[in-house]
This record gives sequence, C-alpha cells and structure tokens, in this order.
Amino acid sequence: MGSCFSSAANGKSGNKRDDQVTDASTAITCASPKKQKQRQGLGRWRKKSSGLVPMGEAELHLIPRRMFLNGASSVACLYTQQGKKGTNQDAMLVWENFSSRSDAIFCGVFDGHGPYGHMVAKKVRDSLPVILCTQWKASLTGEQSCLNKSENAPESTMSEDAASLSMDDECCESWEIEENEQLPEMYLPLKQSMLKAFKLMDKELKLHPAIDCFCSGTTAVTLVKQGLDLVIGNVGDSRAVLAMRDKDNSLIAVQLTVDLKPDLPREAARIQQCRGRVFALQDEPEVARVWLPNNDSPGLAMSRAFGDFCLKDFGLISVPDVFYRRLTERDEFVILATDG
Repeated sequence: MGSCFSSAANGKSGNKRDDQVTDASTAITCASPKKQKQRQGLGRWRKKSSGLVPMGEAELHLIPRRMFLNGASSVACLYTQQGKKGTNQDAMLVWENFSSRSDAIFCGVFDGHGPYGHMVAKKVRDSLPVILCTQWKASLTGEQSCLNKSENAPESTMSEDAASLSMDDECCESWEIEENEQLPEMYLPLKQSMLKAFKLMDKELKLHPAIDCFCSGTTAVTLVKQGLDLVIGNVGDSRAVLAMRDKDNSLIAVQLTVDLKPDLPREAARIQQCRGRVFALQDEPEVARVWLPNNDSPGLAMSRAFGDFCLKDFGLISVPDVFYRRLTERDEFVILATDG
C-alpha cells in the first residue's frame, strides 16, 4: 500500500532545489482538493501575501529518498499546482526510510497563510521531521530525560498547557478503536515524540531571526507509516483521507482527521477561556474566525496553527491532534491535502 497517491501526479522524482521552481512548491500529498465554490474571504487571513523567497536548506534537499516537489516513488506521489490567488504557500514532503527505519515513511502537507506563510510552511517542512526524528530516536534510546531538560517549560502559554493536559484523553477518542485491538508498541513513544516535536517547532519559529511569524503561520497534517501502523499528527484544517474498499469492493473515502476550526465546541471553549473571540463576518457567515479580545483582527480561520504568535496568548495553539489507525487489506491509499 502506498502512503500517498494522486492520479494527476506524473512528474519526475522531486529532487530539485526550491530555487528551481517558480510559484509552485505546494501541497505534499498527492492531491489538493479544489473548493466546491469560490467566495471572497476564504483565505486564512484577510490580507494578501507577499512574494518573499524562503531560504533553502541544501543539505536536507540532498538526502536520498526525501521528496518535496512534484514527483513519485514506488510508495508515494506528490503533486501541487499553482492557483490564481498569488504566491503558492503550500509545502509538502515524503521521506522514506524515516528515522533510519527501512519500514517507516514520513509524509506531511503544510498550508501557509499570512504575509510570510510560504516561508513558515517551508521552514516547518524542513525542520519538523528532523525534530520528530530526534525525539523518536531519543525516546527509544533512553535519552528522553536529557531532551526534556532542553525544553523551557515556562515559555509555554496557558492555552498550550491546558491543551497538552487534555491530549491523552482526546487523541484516542477521535478514532473508534475496537475493544480487541491493542495499540502497537511504537504508538505511545511516537505520539509523545510528536507532541514534543510540534512544541519545539513552534518555539523555533518564535525565535527565528529571519521569518516574521507574528501574523503568519501554517497548518500541518503529518503521517508516519511504519509497517501497517499509521500515526497522524494534525494542526489546522489540512486533511488526511483514507481510500478503502467497502463490502461491494467500491472505493470510498474515510476522513482520518478533524478539521480544527474555531467553531468546534472544544476549540471555541479554549479560545474563549483565553479571552480570544470567535465569530464569522456578515459576508461569510459560514467561516468562523479567531479574533483578538479588543480588536477586530486578525480573523484566523483555524483554531490551531504553527506561528501566528499574535494569537498564541488568546487560545490559538500548536498542539496536534494525534490519531492512530491499523491498516487492513481493504485500505488502498492515503491522501494528505490542503484546501487549495
């Protein structure tokens, strides 16, 4: 079974540099679903993005079996297409032999938003998997106590701390795990590694000297496949979808993640507890947004994201929802995608 797929992806292996592509380095997964209808104000922020060019990391781009541009391998496809909204702010990654494991694959899609969203998305694409790899290896080699000391707990916001405490209860509720199904040995170490990696990634963005993340950020839907086990970490409203066969052998779509929008009850409650506000504008009543306590800005259309530090004290968090699924013979492929 391949981790990602797109019938439209027919390019060569994605081993080019960022500077070899013009306005087209987008969604990792294999497919970017189009919106059912277009309307004004669907952007993450109600402000046009700028066209600044992100800095690349040449060493990462030369790693074997690590793809970040349109292309395909024996297990995955990546495809993105430049739209008409301006700078393409999506980034994507497939990394085979992840964490030096021959049976492990990392996939990720990152949908940037705000003036520097394209820079944030590419930074997360490049750094988050490395941080996760380090955390995962440490959790299995007894070095976790040393890594824990490196985290500066006082810098966590109140909303992040509250979310972290509830993650153990929430992460498994999103999937209906059968009573006779046991979580694999790899799940808990990887889940804890994901939680730590996402936290460290956001801290790195906050301290980054060259990327302004105050009103810019990115989603992240990430997947680690090891053998038949899938572990998904999700922040924002990009999506993971499983294609599986039903009893009639018809292909059906099963959504694996929850779109983390501000109008979800648990998300709205946290934001309001932190003095943030949630409401939709009159000209787009179907799009709930997050606003500052005393200012009708910035209007972020998601409740979790990397970056966007203007809202991090008011309920926005970067703590991922973590999901687990055991693949079966009915499962065909997984799509990770942004909303265009």
